[in-house]
Amino acid sequence: MSIIRYDPFRDLRALQDEVNRLFTGNMARFDDEGIARGSWSPSVDIYENKDQIVLEAELPGMKREDFDLSVENNVITLRGERHFEKKDEADNYHRVERAYGGFLRSFTLPNSVSGEGATADYRNGVLRVVLPKKEETKARRIEIKSEEGEEPKTIEAKPETAKAAAK
Repeated sequence: MSIIRYDPFRDLRALQDEVNRLFTGNMARFDDEGIARGSWSPSVDIYENKDQIVLEAELPGMKREDFDLSVENNVITLRGERHFEKKDEADNYHRVERAYGGFLRSFTLPNSVSGEGATADYRNGVLRVVLPKKEETKARRIEIKSEEGEEPKTIEAKPETAKAAAK
């Protein structure tokens, strides 16, 4: 049997977590039918590699016509609305947990990204947006020549983002 150390603040932290979850969750409003409506936002993953930044947003059950994607002033904006479709008037819902309604997500792009060559693909409820990095911000390999008889060396030069941001 292992010894468990007593933590006098464990219950207080658990209470704080519950209160935080109440205030950060979607405060659902109910219309005449009792269906949750209002603000919801799709989950988004953003990652980068040496050539591009990729944004992936979950939009399950939505059609391509239900949302819009735009890039303006170095801000990418995803907006749309997920509609509740009642299958049959005889259906009597006992619980509706999926959120419906309009959403708006905006993300500021770094100066190293160009909105010009952006591509977007929507498959299986996931929107994938690829934003290429500007050529001048990509890392380059530089060959260093030396005196006679020595092998040339290659070093990897990383872009200076601070100088690029100051321009």
